[in-house]
Amino acid sequence: QVPLVESGGGSVQPGGSLRLSCAASERIFSIRAMGWYRQAPGKQRELVATITSVGVINYADSAKGRFTISNDVSKNTVYLQMNSLKPDDTAVYYCWSRNRFGYESWGQGTQVTVSS
Repeated sequence: QVPLVESGGGSVQPGGSLRLSCAASERIFSIRAMGWYRQAPGKQRELVATITSVGVINYADSAKGRFTISNDVSKNTVYLQMNSLKPDDTAVYYCWSRNRFGYESWGQGTQVTVSS
């Protein structure tokens, strides 16, 4: 694994927004895909969104229309703009990456809490 550092988590009210970011310590242009997964208490970790180095994007159905994933390949960085947040979005969000050799890395996670 290579180090992944997430930031941007926090607590918001329903309907609010957060922007998560994650930077990978990796040889430049070695990352082939990055993304975000989340895990709520008592539930399995699930995919939120992924993006490849050439811009192919995959969203979970729950994220479509509300979340936007983007990346900066030259900086090995991925972002997740989360709008219209709902209590069901409450989870620990984990950054993920896969490099050109197929090796995968995970961040430590950042807490997102959506409540009134």
